[in-house]
Amino acid sequence: MADQTPSASFEQVAQVPAESPTLIEGLPGHGLVASIAVDQITDQLGLEHYGNVASDAFPPVVTFEDGLVQDLVRVYAGENPAVMTLESDLALPPQAFEPLAECVLEELADDFERAIFLAGAPAQSEERLGEVTGVATNDEIRTDLVDAGITVPEEPGLVGGITGTLVRECFQADVPAALLIVRSHPFLPDPGAAKSVIENALEPLVDFDIDTTALDEQADEIQQRMQQVAKQYQQMAEEQQGTQQQVQTGMFQ
Repeated sequence: MADQTPSASFEQVAQVPAESPTLIEGLPGHGLVASIAVDQITDQLGLEHYGNVASDAFPPVVTFEDGLVQDLVRVYAGENPAVMTLESDLALPPQAFEPLAECVLEELADDFERAIFLAGAPAQSEERLGEVTGVATNDEIRTDLVDAGITVPEEPGLVGGITGTLVRECFQADVPAALLIVRSHPFLPDPGAAKSVIENALEPLVDFDIDTTALDEQADEIQQRMQQVAKQYQQMAEEQQGTQQQVQTGMFQ
């Protein structure tokens, strides 16, 4: 009987001479923090469309922007600074987690030097909005986090969803990676949390300079633009009884 397990494949569409770039993941998750932050980074750095990831496990939809149809999951890259981003227009269903993670490790890992993953988690108080902590897959990346002034918690915890799957795959494959956990609004897309993770974590880690004023000036517009993605993500999370898509950490109890 033929194997019916979904798989994913990467199609490169352009040559981007980026030497040992850092991959920054921007897939939709809690608060849309990763999506908002990485969209800002991709636009401001003028990253080029490097390629697309396709899979039968992805939602059967087509997305478009500026009147042009585009692939759902895309990769962008640039050489100055050397950065690669992974983005999706919609939250991905659980059956897509493994195929996408395997594709990233098997077909993209040779193209980047290290990876940074972003996970939003509900803030338990207004004072904790934008709070960033980080964990690493090896001692070297952990040192990078500490040197960047990012809190590395000692308490145990866990991260699920697509981000957890990607981090796990990197860890098992000895791919250097950091996971940044940012506290965000419990219910709404949170440009403020995206600004915080850029300024307080990504800038010192990647050594680039991103103008985040637009995240303040266009907060309402960004929230409206992301609302459709947020609703789709919420529906998916509810189908999983609110467990698989949430960051759950003992350190935040």
